[in-house]
Amino acid sequence: MALVPCQVLRAAILLSYCSILCNYKAIDMPAHQTYGGSWKFLTFIDLVIQAVFFGICVLTDLSSLLTKGNDSQEQERQLRKLISLRDWMMAVLAFPVGVFVVTMFWSIYIYDRELVYPKLLDNFIPAWLNHGMHTTVLPFVLIEMRTTHHQYPSRSCGLTAVCTFAVGYILWVCWIHHVTGVWVYPLLEHLSPGVKIIFFAAVTVIINIFYLVGEVLNNYIWDTPK
Repeated sequence: MALVPCQVLRAAILLSYCSILCNYKAIDMPAHQTYGGSWKFLTFIDLVIQAVFFGICVLTDLSSLLTKGNDSQEQERQLRKLISLRDWMMAVLAFPVGVFVVTMFWSIYIYDRELVYPKLLDNFIPAWLNHGMHTTVLPFVLIEMRTTHHQYPSRSCGLTAVCTFAVGYILWVCWIHHVTGVWVYPLLEHLSPGVKIIFFAAVTVIINIFYLVGEVLNNYIWDTPK
């Protein structure tokens, strides 16, 4: 795909995420007023991750255009830093967290929506916004992977970073329960302590699998060696 269409596409995706975030924050939901606010939900954290990631993509595109034909080594060095940050975010956060949110949400939703997205939320969140948070994330990140080659970090470093994010969020969820006595997700209310540990371990494994899927897919699309 040509450079300019890619730039326009990334800018459009960034604007869509900004719109989704603004509309979501404007909703007057009781959950937003409790401890942790919107930051207790992985969906919201993922939206921020995707918005920041595509913001860096747009900034990289603009920097690339500005430095094109310029012999300044300092500008080239700064551009390489931006590209490295963009690639790292894609590998460690944007792809695995985005795919995890979409697949886990709709899997549980289809089984029993009350465990993850109670019907009461339909009174606050319109259907288009729900899909903006839980559906379009996947095609957007796949489009980015298909249009731009991303250099993945070493597998050990990548998996360590993904595990750190997953464990950090799990500890955050447990801390919220410790403070408020309420689990962020209704699903956790139905699990015994032992099953919760197994569930959290499984979640960590799954998000690591999605990291590996992203690495394999990136290598396959761009025909790069492991």
